[in-house]
Amino acid sequence: MHRWFLIALTAVFALALAGCSPVMRFHGYAPDDGLLADIEIGRDTRETVAEKIGRPGLTGVMEGSAWYYVQSDWRHEGWRPPVEVKREVVTISFDGGGRVSNIERFGLEQGEVVALSRRVTSPGLTSGTILRQLFSNIGQFNPAQMLGGR
Repeated sequence: MHRWFLIALTAVFALALAGCSPVMRFHGYAPDDGLLADIEIGRDTRETVAEKIGRPGLTGVMEGSAWYYVQSDWRHEGWRPPVEVKREVVTISFDGGGRVSNIERFGLEQGEVVALSRRVTSPGLTSGTILRQLFSNIGQFNPAQMLGGR
């Protein structure tokens, strides 16, 4: 009897430990620098970019605006709410002729948006408001909303 109790207690303890190990979930897609190196500024168009790296999840609303590729990495630990541990945004801007003018990668460092890499021909990203919106949602994720709850 004592032996079965120890086996059951060990099994329960092992299951409890397994439930506490973190699970990583990855949402979205941000192409890596190797794929972005294939895109030529001033030469590639929306169609050739879509062939090389795919279409983005977000686009600007103005004609000739940028494409935004967003990737978020979340850590789920047991009963705790998920925590976003990394977010990257790749922005590909187009000029008036529909050709690539800028390629920029942004990330977060201590809560601040920082440029991780940049290949540009113009002064910089002109639509900073969408980047602010993309990064401002950090920590406001509620998994119950995805499941239909409040």
